[in-house]
Amino acid sequence: MRVAAAHLKRISIALLRALGAGESEAGLAADNLVMADMRGIPTHGVNFLPMLAERVERGLVVLPTSLKVLSDSGAVVHLDGGNGLGQTAAAEGMRAAIAKGRRFGVGLSLIRNTNHIGLLAFYTLMAAEQGLIGLCLCNGAASMAPWGGAEAFFGSNPVSLATPGGGEDPVVLDMSTTVVARGKIRRAQRLKERIPLGWALDRNGAPTADPDAAMKGTLLPIGGPKGYGMAFFVDLICGLLSGSKFSRQVKTFHKPEGPTGVGVTAMAIDVAHFMPPDGFASLVGEHLRAIRGSARAGDTSRIFLPGEIEAESERRSAEQGMEVDGPVCQAIDCLLEQKGLAMRLKDGEVRS
Repeated sequence: MRVAAAHLKRISIALLRALGAGESEAGLAADNLVMADMRGIPTHGVNFLPMLAERVERGLVVLPTSLKVLSDSGAVVHLDGGNGLGQTAAAEGMRAAIAKGRRFGVGLSLIRNTNHIGLLAFYTLMAAEQGLIGLCLCNGAASMAPWGGAEAFFGSNPVSLATPGGGEDPVVLDMSTTVVARGKIRRAQRLKERIPLGWALDRNGAPTADPDAAMKGTLLPIGGPKGYGMAFFVDLICGLLSGSKFSRQVKTFHKPEGPTGVGVTAMAIDVAHFMPPDGFASLVGEHLRAIRGSARAGDTSRIFLPGEIEAESERRSAEQGMEVDGPVCQAIDCLLEQKGLAMRLKDGEVRS
């Protein structure tokens, strides 16, 4: 079903409120989930709402979210996420990093004891849209083996960076340290599709195109041992250093096994502490034009900047709505009915 973005956001807010989220955090989390769908990343979108509902009902997520400042000194702040919404904790961490960055040039937040934070680009764009360079990292449940291993040990441990675009859209990188996020394997399972070889190994360490075998095995890191090395350091900073869970201690959000214990890092760099913002914007603008104008390989028709494809998808979705998978539609409508909410996804269906 193709659904209007505004309608999907209204439904998301209503469900989050029904689950116990505060008004402002419900709006923020809905913005994050719907933005993921709009940017063509449905693995991090509204499909999380039924899972969140189950976790709240089992007492595995606590709403409304209650954040606690553990320490606040100089350019750094340390937060406890209260096992609430990951979006609430990560956004507050980035707000604090931005404020610290304005004052000190660089601001850093570490967050422990939270949950899946959704689309990382959401947080780095918070910084970029205010003229700062943003960084966000988080760890996750074990899904990747150490290089050469066959046992899941690290999460897909995503990384996002964003910079003001020098008069254009911000440039934003948002990627997992695995070839794909595990959500793509789950989506293939849900839709009964095969996955490309090179995404995952089965439990014996052999390449597989079967999503069921991949879920019992491990994801492959980007760049082989390089991705493994990146995942190690994301886990080190977000998990060990923040005082959160790490490696095999982190629980998956997809099964009600216990609090996830996700750790997050947010950082903001204020350009104005290093050069005049107008000068930086001019340099970035020239840099982007040079990249786009560089020689193309083979039959390549266009060179994209990081995040450009997703930004164009978001604009199309705002105009034309976005596709929501059938199983996700059914799960959300079922949840709406359970919560006594009269709205349904079909009320916002966009027909071509």
